[in-house]
Amino acid sequence: MTGNRVVVYKGPGEVGVESIDYPKLELPEDVVKGLGVKREAPHAAILRIVSTNICGSDQHMVRGRTTAPVGQTLGHEITGEVVEAGDDVLFVKEGDICSVPFNIACGRCRMCMEGKTGICLNVNPARAGAAYGYVDMGGWIGGQAEYVMVPFADFNLLRFPDRDQALEKILDLTMLSDIFPTGYHGAYTAGVTTGSTVYVAGAGPVGLAAAHAAQLLGAAVVIVGDMISERLQQARSFGCETVDLAQDAELSDMIEQILGEPEVDAAVDAVGFEARGHGPGAGEQPATVLNDVMTLARAGASVGIPGLYVTGDPGGVDEGAKIGQLGVRLGLGWAKSHSFTTGQCPVKKYNRHLMNLILNDKAQIRKAVNATTVTLDDAPQGYRDFDQGAAKKFVLDPHGSVRA
Repeated sequence: MTGNRVVVYKGPGEVGVESIDYPKLELPEDVVKGLGVKREAPHAAILRIVSTNICGSDQHMVRGRTTAPVGQTLGHEITGEVVEAGDDVLFVKEGDICSVPFNIACGRCRMCMEGKTGICLNVNPARAGAAYGYVDMGGWIGGQAEYVMVPFADFNLLRFPDRDQALEKILDLTMLSDIFPTGYHGAYTAGVTTGSTVYVAGAGPVGLAAAHAAQLLGAAVVIVGDMISERLQQARSFGCETVDLAQDAELSDMIEQILGEPEVDAAVDAVGFEARGHGPGAGEQPATVLNDVMTLARAGASVGIPGLYVTGDPGGVDEGAKIGQLGVRLGLGWAKSHSFTTGQCPVKKYNRHLMNLILNDKAQIRKAVNATTVTLDDAPQGYRDFDQGAAKKFVLDPHGSVRA
């Protein structure tokens, strides 16, 4: 049997590509011991990975800003071809090309039955919810690899209806595993609808996906804020207005210059816990974006928060930040009757409809996030470029399938 190569966290600022065992139809040891379930997984499938993406959430680990141990395998944005299916897998078969939601879900617990697949109760003994290749998420092997095992395959896999069409549009479809649904979730839960004015904090891939999603939902104006000029240019490339947060200017004033008023109908935090303050040379201020979106969102508005916040950050700016306790002006949000949506996006809630938009040329997510293909061996350089603020979404191509 062939082996498997996977991207691994080697310490702060460093990743490598290492050889591990080829996956088996078995659950991780952490899940087996912690939940008292059988190791054998006839409900699982093994996928030969067609494309797998570097995510900003991965970058938090690689920067040393989580409790991820050295040796943590990486990667939760997975698209692949089924090469083996367990005896209990009934509805996907070898040769199917599928998108893999980054949320691992059993399809059987109360949360899954309610559509809350980001907080499944049966896939991680440490807390509700699990993901491939992520710290404290159940010990599942990462998908920045050549092969990966997907449990509860009938429930988790989204099969593309036509193989040739899927390969033709793979750089769009690869975004269905995480950032397109996550960005859409941020815009949707912020209440974006026809004619809305929208502010999206952050022009990284999730922020760009949220901005494109807001356009699809009918927004009249989408404003994207960031401190990196290349990323702001990328947002403008598909019709967004932008504000440069590196300027020494009040954010509300910049919004007013665009809209004629200093408020928006909906706001999205696509930055998360490594947020920085405003102005030239601003340092890290982790509550900045949360306070910004409450300031800008009009009374009665909703705020979508797809940006990642953690319970353990060794590099936090103070003792509170190290445990996820931030200086958020909750009283402001309360006074304005805001509603907030946080947590992992339940990918399965959105991925089929977003797939249909892609397959019928209604969504151009590849262009919006500037999808850029690199080899698996080039993953370390991709991480370095991403960390420097490159306005690109790096897509790993382990087998040359995307290039072909």
